[in-house]
Amino acid sequence: MKPDRLRKFLNPRHPCVRIPTHEEFEASELVYQAASWLGFTNWTWSATQGLRPSDLAGPAIPETENPGAALVYLSENLRGSVLLVTHDLAEHLADPLVLRAWRDLVERARVGGENRLQVVMIDHSERVPDVVAALSTVYRIELPDDPEIERICRRVIARLNRDGPVEAAVTPDLFRRIVQQLRGLSRRQVESVITEAVLNDRALTEDDLAVIIEAKRRAFESVGVLEFVKAPTSLADIGGLERLKRWLGQRTEAFSDAAAACGITPPRGVMLLGVQGAGKSLAAKAIATAWTRPLMRLDPSALYDRYIGESERRLRDALRQAEAMAPMVLWIDEIEKGFAGAASTSTDGGLSRRMFGTLLTWMQEHHAPVFLVATANDIEALPPELLRKGRFDEIFFVDLPGPEARRRVFEIHLAKRSQPPAHFDLDELSKASEGFSGAEIEQAVIAALYDSFDRNTVLTTRHVVEAIRGTSPLSVTMRERVDELRAWAAGRCVPAD
Repeated sequence: MKPDRLRKFLNPRHPCVRIPTHEEFEASELVYQAASWLGFTNWTWSATQGLRPSDLAGPAIPETENPGAALVYLSENLRGSVLLVTHDLAEHLADPLVLRAWRDLVERARVGGENRLQVVMIDHSERVPDVVAALSTVYRIELPDDPEIERICRRVIARLNRDGPVEAAVTPDLFRRIVQQLRGLSRRQVESVITEAVLNDRALTEDDLAVIIEAKRRAFESVGVLEFVKAPTSLADIGGLERLKRWLGQRTEAFSDAAAACGITPPRGVMLLGVQGAGKSLAAKAIATAWTRPLMRLDPSALYDRYIGESERRLRDALRQAEAMAPMVLWIDEIEKGFAGAASTSTDGGLSRRMFGTLLTWMQEHHAPVFLVATANDIEALPPELLRKGRFDEIFFVDLPGPEARRRVFEIHLAKRSQPPAHFDLDELSKASEGFSGAEIEQAVIAALYDSFDRNTVLTTRHVVEAIRGTSPLSVTMRERVDELRAWAAGRCVPAD
């Protein structure tokens, strides 16, 4: 962490600086380093300790566990240049008396004078009364970069080694890959993940990469709105999408220095439109697989919160986290569900449009190597601004698979369930499943397996054909909707297959 960046905030133009974070200790250390360089006398307040010198050398001021009393005391007894660091004060500002005391203190800090005051609030939540948001400045602690992650790892390994021998058979290349996998985590999370990996077998080896990835996945599931998605290890595991695969292959080296020297800018994102179950999710995974990058899924519906400003904050935090993990692929699934209100007059007070504006601004201005993949089923629900040229490198239409793609999909799903594809008439299966999506083909194979198992017979082509004929695909039950989508995509999108 760099205290010099925070120093610029500690001045009368920013009388109160708010730091929303779960890393309270690290934030406090950062503030005190910056304050020491600026010559402040440091005080701290919490509901359990009251108001006291931050070095804990002196006693707490009596009866200042109440935040209102602490703020009034400091306002009346301010001498010299003082920095006040509060812990979890935000929740107490719902009390009108505490809020009034806070406003009086911040106003005194703004006016300045012989006795200088700076207030820094460290809170686990960003929710504050509107007037507090208007009179304060938010400072965000950046996630650790690669050099800091490396230092944290070395420090944790050294500490664990003091408790017992740790075998660290780590080559420079392996250590680089470990650091890359830890991107996007907070300092506490990095410590926790690397500790788990080492304590698993008192060693840090190539095998621990899988442990680190799994621990990171759990860490992301516990906080935030990004979700790790496991992608196939090979494009051969994905049926069809041949044109998309060629597009990806042409851009595999577009992120290299050699490409930049030729004036090539890295691709920034694609939109995947298509029929439900046709393979948009697989297409997103194909991109991560082709470029060997981690894939994170953002569920737009998980962004919305009942508190004013919280939804926008969640989106900003998710995008910042994605940038910290770069290079990576960010997948926004069913994007129309999250931003449909931006396409028309909505009843959400303009929230959808503000969220949509935040996303568009990020798409236009971000510089980190984050490749955005947006999938959508309902084109009419999308705001027109999202589809204009320049937002995405390309818009692909993922249609129902053709004969060859269906044949390959059957091969994949039969082999996945220990059924040798050579034992089946794949041409007959492909013909019988015309109009079926990849997901519907998979379900037909599963249904046929249940049928053969119930009959205590070996799975055959006949079982699968019967399963296919026993169901109606989406292309039949929603023929009009599928035809409309195909008609819209014609001439507007590039076929993915």
